[in-house]
Amino acid sequence: MEIQLRELSTKEEMLVRIDMMRHLYPTFTIEKYDTYLTEMIPHNYKQLGVFEGEVCLGITGFWQGYKLWSGKYIEIDNFVVHPDHRAKGIGKMMTDYIDAKAKATNCTMIVLDAFTGNFNAHRFYYNQGYVPKGFHFLKIINEDGLS
Repeated sequence: MEIQLRELSTKEEMLVRIDMMRHLYPTFTIEKYDTYLTEMIPHNYKQLGVFEGEVCLGITGFWQGYKLWSGKYIEIDNFVVHPDHRAKGIGKMMTDYIDAKAKATNCTMIVLDAFTGNFNAHRFYYNQGYVPKGFHFLKIINEDGLS
């Protein structure tokens, strides 16, 4: 069966893919996902899915924005490939698609966060040409809101 990449732009298209997000956040509830998507979609949030038929093999969120120091950029958010389909080029398909979209929309860069202990992700992103620029600092105010 042919593999296809599709942009998901509606909450309904994204909500049915919650099982993919649960590979990152195992206790993620549909209610929380719905609430967050309601807030995110009006701020240019979309998802990119890799499908074989209707089976989702990988998914990532992304959005475009502007920063004073960089101008227009795309941010990759919540990048996940189903464990049964890792090391098959699915992740590279997604980063290649985002690269092409960034170039086509005149972005200066693509940014993303990877948890400090996720060494497999670090290796993957290095291999795709990403480099660390600095530290993403955070101060947690409400742990109950975290996924």
